[in-house]
Amino acid sequence: MWKSHKNLILAAAVLAVAATHSFAQEAELLGVLRSDATLEEKSAACRQLARVATKEAVPTLAALLGDERLSHMARYALEPIRDGSVDDALRDALGKVEGSPRLGVIGSLGARRDAKSVDALAGLLKENETAEAAARALGNIGTPAAAKALEGALPGASGRNLTAICEGLFRCAEALAAEGQGAASQAVYDRVRGLADAPTQVRVAALRGAILARGKDGVPLLVEALRGPDYALAAAAVRAAMESPHAEITGALLAELPKAPAERQGLLILALADRGEPRVLPAVLQAAQGSDGQLRILAFRALKRVGDASCVPALLDAAAEGSDEVSQAAMESLESLQDKSIDDQLVSRLSEAQGKMRTVLIELVGRRHTASAAPALWRAADDADPAVRAVALAGLGAVIETTDLPKLIARLATTKEEQEVAALDKALREVCLRSEDREAVARKLAAALPAADGPVRARILETLNVVGGKASLEAVAATARADDEAFRDAAFRVLGEWRSADAAPVLLELHNSVSDDRLKIRAIRAYIRIARQFDMPADQRAAMCRTALEAAKRDADKQLVLEVLLRYPSEEMQAIAMEAAEVPALKEQALLVVMGMASKGINRDELGRALAQAGHTPVKLEIVKAEYGVGEKIKDVTDVLRKYAKNYRIIFLPSASYNQSFGGDPAQGVVKQLKIKYRIDGKEGEVSLNENATIVLPLPK
Repeated sequence: MWKSHKNLILAAAVLAVAATHSFAQEAELLGVLRSDATLEEKSAACRQLARVATKEAVPTLAALLGDERLSHMARYALEPIRDGSVDDALRDALGKVEGSPRLGVIGSLGARRDAKSVDALAGLLKENETAEAAARALGNIGTPAAAKALEGALPGASGRNLTAICEGLFRCAEALAAEGQGAASQAVYDRVRGLADAPTQVRVAALRGAILARGKDGVPLLVEALRGPDYALAAAAVRAAMESPHAEITGALLAELPKAPAERQGLLILALADRGEPRVLPAVLQAAQGSDGQLRILAFRALKRVGDASCVPALLDAAAEGSDEVSQAAMESLESLQDKSIDDQLVSRLSEAQGKMRTVLIELVGRRHTASAAPALWRAADDADPAVRAVALAGLGAVIETTDLPKLIARLATTKEEQEVAALDKALREVCLRSEDREAVARKLAAALPAADGPVRARILETLNVVGGKASLEAVAATARADDEAFRDAAFRVLGEWRSADAAPVLLELHNSVSDDRLKIRAIRAYIRIARQFDMPADQRAAMCRTALEAAKRDADKQLVLEVLLRYPSEEMQAIAMEAAEVPALKEQALLVVMGMASKGINRDELGRALAQAGHTPVKLEIVKAEYGVGEKIKDVTDVLRKYAKNYRIIFLPSASYNQSFGGDPAQGVVKQLKIKYRIDGKEGEVSLNENATIVLPLPK
């Protein structure tokens, strides 16, 4: 008992300390608002007061309600305060402030649901500048008096004001319903439904609300809309049916379904499927077996939600005999149904099916990953019909385990038809990618390489690239070192497209060891591709670029490295480019890379010194004329180019986007050109650049 008493004392002490701190903080913040602090400081104070303010803050905050710059923040701080003095202050301000602060005060009264402000807000419904805000506020207040005020403003209202008043009435109706005043809520919806000149969206919302407000007694109104001429109202009734929990609604929809025209039947089927009751299945299934193609497709989609094993025969018939669109919709439904007994039905029928039905069943068991269908699929893979064999092989890829992988691999040598080859390769990859042990399946594939002929070996190598991993890479690398030229060629091609950066050391080793110049080029280019395309630490990429520049024999390959440097600018990449500039054949390209990196913010202030160290001398540059655009949509940008042109042959614009740098897009959606006439050291030159290209001016001849 004493321990509990001590805990209470401790809790009270903590609360007292916290309250003292909050009061002190509140006083300090109010002092900021009363001082000559900046707008930013006062806004920050209001933001903090929203958490700690009490009724003591109301006078100070209320004094700011008329301030155009601080009214919003003052209301932000006032609205959370749980004291009636806030509402008094807001109502008082309503008659004093003007413009946007007044609209804000109206909104705050609505946010606080101040019932005492209804009369004042009702008076504002007739003023165009305040009608919309007042209608929303009254809707938020949501009392019978607020609803009455809004209804009183309906006569003569039009346009946006009418829409705002109706929206306010809908909010009132929702609030009344939430408080158990169903009859009053229903009356509001009916009042709006009776407006002959209301916009469609208003009539739709009113009907939906009226049906839902009536509960199970909304059925007559629902049926009336379903049978009526207005499709928008029929759709609103269906929407209400989807939201209503009452079983009577389902009965009404089922009763109307056979009587309704086709386009209304589609709406009803969607609503029935959404309700998910077992009794809707026969009606949806009947629609799925009808003659209207579009209605059948809607019914098939509905069966995804309400179907079961009893739907399988009808869906299979549609999949095998219907149009392409109907067949696809039926297949999707069959694929989606979760009942395990469906797989048993499919496998049972597969053993006896012929023609199109057999193909449909084979495709379905693959889509559903029906493992028990594997024996039937293996038999179908030896069918006399190439199309059946192809579908069966694709299905095997979806259902077999990796223990059966050797059986698929063995078929590589005997499969010749193009469609079958594609299906078999896809199946192999799918089985491998589903495996929990990628290295093991890669070794199984690699074991088939020595005995495979050229085309088959190439396909195995490509599959190893998809599988990836250490074993795959080792197998492809070993083939790249083989004596057979055709095998080496296929392996180098696959390594050139390898999907991970771990191939880089292999490619470098091959480049250094092979004697065939053609393969050397392919290896170094593949190595550079990895540096260019894959994510890796910056120091690793820089090291690869430096290595590639040293290893590459041809200037064309070294220039590819320079492109990588420009793509990933850094201090280290710039240093590598400066080193490359010392090679005469690379000097021009390397300097452009340095300048390009400088345009991206890398040592731009030191660009002149860096270029001078590399032997690049400044020029006397004059922009004669510059035009940007396409066709007749041309913009003169001479002055912009002159502004940014310095004493080097590269011009750095303020943005990488020409459109931003030149103040707009002269021809939207079309690739444009920048045409520049210029003089360098007195010699005239001209260049055309594609949109957003780095602006480098060639030396005039």
